[in-house]
Amino acid sequence: MAVEFGERTMVRGGEVVAFPLAARASDVDRCARELDRIHGAAAVRYWKSECRKLAEQLSALGLREDEIRNEILAFQAEVQTAIAGRYQEPAARNRSDSRP
Repeated sequence: MAVEFGERTMVRGGEVVAFPLAARASDVDRCARELDRIHGAAAVRYWKSECRKLAEQLSALGLREDEIRNEILAFQAEVQTAIAGRYQEPAARNRSDSRP
């Protein structure tokens, strides 16, 4: 049984292959923005909810538990990198490269 998630899935020889979560730039950016905006218990609830939702999508596609776990961990790493990048960019723009 195939499950549709728009452009995030593709069919190859009858096998459904999920687009890697970590490469879903819009989802990564959305989560990074939201986690940057909220804090504490609200952030924990949001993050758990998002990860559960993504895991359910992958499960519906037929991925094994270990594959789902690896996808979620890679997604989490990308979101953390995006959050860190939100604070590194202004410093890089303000840096003066006027070296002699």
